[in-house]
Amino acid sequence: MADRLGELARRFTGLLGSDSVITDPVRLRTYECDGLTVHRTTPGLVVLPTTAEQIAAVVTECVRTRTPYVARGSGTGLSGGALPRGDGVLIVTTRMRRVLEIDVVGRRAVVEPGVTNLAITQAALPHGYYYAPDPSSQQVCSIGGNLAENSGGAHCLKYGFTVNHVLAAEIVTPDGEIVTLDALDPGYDLLGAFVGSEGTLGIATKTTVRLTRLPEKVKTLLAAFESTEAGGRAVSAVIGAGIVPAAIEMMDALAIEAAEASVRCEYPPGAGAVLIVELDGPEEEVAAEYAQVVDLCSEAFEIRIAADDVERAAIWKGRKSAFAAVGRISPAYIVQDGVVPRTALPEVLARIDALSAEYGCRVANVFHAGDGNLHPLVLFDDADPRAGARAEELSGAILDLCVRHGGSITGEHGVGVDKSRYMPRMFSEDDLDAMHRLRCAFDPWNLCNPGKIFPTPRLCGEVPGVRRGVHPLVASGEAELW
Repeated sequence: MADRLGELARRFTGLLGSDSVITDPVRLRTYECDGLTVHRTTPGLVVLPTTAEQIAAVVTECVRTRTPYVARGSGTGLSGGALPRGDGVLIVTTRMRRVLEIDVVGRRAVVEPGVTNLAITQAALPHGYYYAPDPSSQQVCSIGGNLAENSGGAHCLKYGFTVNHVLAAEIVTPDGEIVTLDALDPGYDLLGAFVGSEGTLGIATKTTVRLTRLPEKVKTLLAAFESTEAGGRAVSAVIGAGIVPAAIEMMDALAIEAAEASVRCEYPPGAGAVLIVELDGPEEEVAAEYAQVVDLCSEAFEIRIAADDVERAAIWKGRKSAFAAVGRISPAYIVQDGVVPRTALPEVLARIDALSAEYGCRVANVFHAGDGNLHPLVLFDDADPRAGARAEELSGAILDLCVRHGGSITGEHGVGVDKSRYMPRMFSEDDLDAMHRLRCAFDPWNLCNPGKIFPTPRLCGEVPGVRRGVHPLVASGEAELW
């Protein structure tokens, strides 16, 4: 393996330049994990390309030498989706960060994969537009990673996920070919299949995204409740009234405590839960919906209204910082991500409280209340070796709870390596085989981000009904049969 990686390092140095190839063991450890630090692997080799052609050349060499490879953006993922391979190559796209075009007439932007989510909005704002998907990490997460995970954010209730805003993507296929997938292509929706595939179907090198017109009016309110149950009733009432807020977010008392310790958000003292509701659209429509929302939050003991953008940012400050803020009240924690129907929220939250007591681990709840996307943060002391195991068990029990209520093991953080063992709890063997067949059609050699999503690693030839063919590079004599 060392000889193979050494030879690849020399080849890549010739292709990319010495400053774009990392072999130093100390520098390699910089890339040993993504935002989910519980899984760590030092990559065998790291490359930092600047063009699609360079990525294609790297992938071609990896296929020729049967070397696994993983793409990585900013490394903010929370499921181990960008976990590298010790025997493989990590392809880091952070140097590809140009906004190539802002097309005002076409309401679209063309960007490289290393461009941050927020940078797209910053480039579009002078023209009266913005990019709607807004993960909490939008200041640092890259659009390439957003495509891989089909990221959402607080405003996905009204505006949808990344897949709803991607018009086209130039990708390097697992064969090393540069192709463009377009939403208007006839036939199968290959672009839709690619978005959310967690880097297993290729590497995005250029993306065309839809821009959204800035709304005429935005109104943001914060409602404080004595309990999450009371807040949950308000959520059900708002959605039941036919109102679709741009965002409707909830934090429980423990999450509020963490945010207060971290960023001094100054939410109402004594709140068992706070609800952030943001309305946008035509001014008259927003005014009418705002009056309804206030009435429907009748159980709230305090309601605050943002008078301007500064106060709006202050309201959002606690919510946007919640994940990192938990580090102020716990030495370690697990960020979980599951989905339940909105109608099941009160029951599920009550059960999470019971599980928290049962396992002896505190749980801070932060979630997209409007679409039932939960982000329970399981707190524990990593100085106690048994505490980590209990936290992992509790985390899994929460996912089982979501599935039992007709939900999902992930809403927007992906499966990666962290949740792959839970896939059989949600999908049958036939379901998993169908998914694996799709992956094999793109990546017959299982080299492109292997070991992610599927619980049991297997070769494409082992999938029922799928026969292994001859890879083009094998046919040409440039590689051995996998």
